[in-house]
Amino acid sequence: MMHSVKIKSIIKFSIFRARQHTTSFQANTMLPKYTLPVLAMLGFGFGIFTVISSNQPTPISEPVAQPADSPYPAFIAGAGIIEAKSRNISIGTPLGGIVQSVEVKVGDKVAAGQVLFKLDERETLADTLVRKANIAKAKAAVAESEATVTDTKTLLHLIESVTDKRAISTEEADRRRNAYLISKARLESAKAQVLQTEAELAAVQTTLERLRIRAPVAGEVLQVNIRPGEFAQTGMTNQPLLLLGDLQQLHVRVDIDENDAWRFRKESKAVAYLRGNRSFKTELTLAYVEPFVIPKRSLTGDSTERVDTRVLQVLYRFDRASIPAYVGQQMDVFIEAPDHSVKQKGAAL
Repeated sequence: MMHSVKIKSIIKFSIFRARQHTTSFQANTMLPKYTLPVLAMLGFGFGIFTVISSNQPTPISEPVAQPADSPYPAFIAGAGIIEAKSRNISIGTPLGGIVQSVEVKVGDKVAAGQVLFKLDERETLADTLVRKANIAKAKAAVAESEATVTDTKTLLHLIESVTDKRAISTEEADRRRNAYLISKARLESAKAQVLQTEAELAAVQTTLERLRIRAPVAGEVLQVNIRPGEFAQTGMTNQPLLLLGDLQQLHVRVDIDENDAWRFRKESKAVAYLRGNRSFKTELTLAYVEPFVIPKRSLTGDSTERVDTRVLQVLYRFDRASIPAYVGQQMDVFIEAPDHSVKQKGAAL
């Protein structure tokens, strides 16, 4: 009986202590009554700040270089690409093969006809020796045929010199006469064989010459995109095997939008600025106009640039010493144009 009373007392005491711990924990973790409203107001304020700050205009960044300005009140603006006077010549190869040697490097000045690079020519050189041996053999056959002709002619002359025709049979006379004619025909065939072997040698030598790629004009090497051991492919390639140009005089190729082409005049003045530094300026002199409007290919990267248009290409020349310009560099070109707006106002009045 006493044991059951003790057990009940222990259970009641345990329940009482558990309730005390729970009440103490709840009292310690209970938030003040103003905490949630304050947190809500802080969140609302932060949201307002975020919305206001995101609606602020983005500051315009300063350009790396100030764009060039036209010196003319009425003008045509166009992007220009610097190129060589001879245009940039993409050197190719008429025959495909392994590059044996490259005879020039970038920056070299070359003369017209100078070897730029060679393809593997070992097989062709060996074939050349064979053709020369065939020529020697054919010439020896000609000498042999000439001796045979001389011999048969002598024998025929002996028969014909006999006065008594009864001494030589008709059959013998015909045989010697035919032998002489056959020897002459063989001589002509031997001579033709010499001509044929010489033509074959010339064909091999032509192939050998085609394996040596030469400069078509005098100029300067702008790019070398091949190395010994690489395969030189014929036809159009993504990049030229070698780029050559005459840099004695530089040209700038200007794309004039077809909407402005009617305003262009050949006698108009023109000026060009180097892209990236408008302090470098040069006067332009008209070289020639390509009178064929083509789809625009040269892209400047400007976000406002039109690409679905056609352009008239005009080429100007300038003094290379006036500005530090390089082939392939872009220029901002301004061409003076007649002010048609003034004429239109006068006509309206």
